[in-house]
Parts: sequence; C-alpha cells; structure tokens
Amino acid sequence: MIELPQISPASSNRKPDWLRVKLPIGENYAKVRKLVDEYKLHTICQSGNCPNMGECWGEGTATFMILGNVCTRSCTFCAVATGRPQEYDEDEPRRVAEAIQLMQVKHAVITSVNRDELKDKGAEIWYQTVRAVKETTPATTIETLIPDVKANWDALIRMIEGGQEVVSHNMETVARLYRYVRPQAKYERSLEQIKRTKEFGKRNKSGIMLGLGETKDEVFQAMDDLVAHGLDVLTLGQYLQPTKMHHEVIEWIHPDTFAMYKEEGLKRGLAYVESGALVRSSYHAERHI
Repeated sequence: MIELPQISPASSNRKPDWLRVKLPIGENYAKVRKLVDEYKLHTICQSGNCPNMGECWGEGTATFMILGNVCTRSCTFCAVATGRPQEYDEDEPRRVAEAIQLMQVKHAVITSVNRDELKDKGAEIWYQTVRAVKETTPATTIETLIPDVKANWDALIRMIEGGQEVVSHNMETVARLYRYVRPQAKYERSLEQIKRTKEFGKRNKSGIMLGLGETKDEVFQAMDDLVAHGLDVLTLGQYLQPTKMHHEVIEWIHPDTFAMYKEEGLKRGLAYVESGALVRSSYHAERHI
C-alpha cells in the first residue's frame, strides 16, 4: 500500500489549510435563511454548525431537522443541544413541505434529533412529513437521515414507508469508539437498522467521521461491516470539535488519505463513496439517489 502523509495528532484547535470554508453570503443564502426563520423551522445546518452551510444555502438547499432541536442523546461529537424535548408540533410536516415548495428544492434532505422519550421515536411525524412533501411537490426527491430507533422495528418501518428515495442512518465512528462517541447507541444495532432498511427495499446510506482516534484498519472493518449489511452509499468527513466540552480532534486527516478511503470503499463493494475533509451526511446528497 502507498505510504500516505502522516499528520500529527491535533494538539491544538488550529485547522489545516484544507479546512478553510467561505463565509455564507449571497442572495440565495439570504432567501433560504428568511424562509427558515419565517416558517420557524430547524435545520441541522445551523444546529450542527455545518461548515458547508454557506455553499448549500447559496444553492437554495438546506437539511431540515424535524421534531425540535433538543436531543435525548448525549453524543460527545454533536453540537445539537441535549435535554428533555418539549416540542411536538403536528403542524410541522405542513410547514416543512411548504418551505421546500417555496425554495423550489429538487432534492430535499430531512433529519431529526433522537426522541427516545416518545413511544414511536417520532415515527409518525417522520411519516407525515415525507407524505406532505410528496403531496405538495411530487417531483421532489427525498433523503431522510433517521436516528437510532433502539430496535423498535415497527417505528423504523413507519419512518421509511412514506415514499422517500434514500434512507440514511449514520454509524458516526468505528466499533471501538462507540462507548466514547455514541454512549447511548450500539454499533451492531445500527448495522441491523441499516440491514432492515435495505431489506425493506430502500437505497440506504451512512456516514462516518474521521479524526476521533480510529485506525485505518478499523475504518476498513467498518466498511466491510456496512457492505455485509447491504449499504449502498457511504460518506466520510473530518470531525470538527464544536466546543471544548466535546470530544477532541485527535487527528487532522490529509486529503490524500480521504482519497485512499474512497478508493478502498469502492473496492470493497460500496456503490458510492463521498470522501473529503468537509464532507457531511447531506453534502451533495442529490448525487446519492
């Protein structure tokens, strides 16, 4: 195997040059921001501090986050607030659908916080949101980035039977790091969720963050596990620490290493791999249908 550039552990928050992003500006960006505010919608772009918000919003796209912006999980990588959610808005599906129509979105991405306190994990709002979008703008294709349903497989079916074209569920990291990065999740359970989604007949997708302390062999093993459970599309991106309270960045992954991972993923049987420092789950999502 070709020897790739070695990057020292990230002992400070100073980012390498390849992680620079443009400030969000422009007419389309302003239009999307106005619609998001006017319809009182949440986006993972804002709640997750996504580095691609300027680019995506500038192109008239956004990833909508339903079921509020407070999560019942306490993952150590995530910028979304943790706590006891109060929001459950049955009118939310209509507002999301109308905003997507006004934005003239060709491919919509919808995600949500975890709602472990709800018996159905929020599945009914998921279903109604997808149906509302399909009824309002039938030509719009949809990707849903769904949370861990904690083996509530009836809830999973309800979440994915609305008519969306792609169903995504992020692994986030390699098996060894789960108890540090996703303490309320289980590696095998997420793999099972991906498998059941595929068995339902959906094109499925997952994402892994790099730079959390994983080894190359562990990433390769995760790829093999995902292929074995029927995954179609994988995204790989650089983890960025939201605050000093979150998991630290252990390593800045070099662009050549991301290119190598893309090549390896395709060799291992994945249909599509998006791999790069600034890649996030919904980045270039329209290409993943």
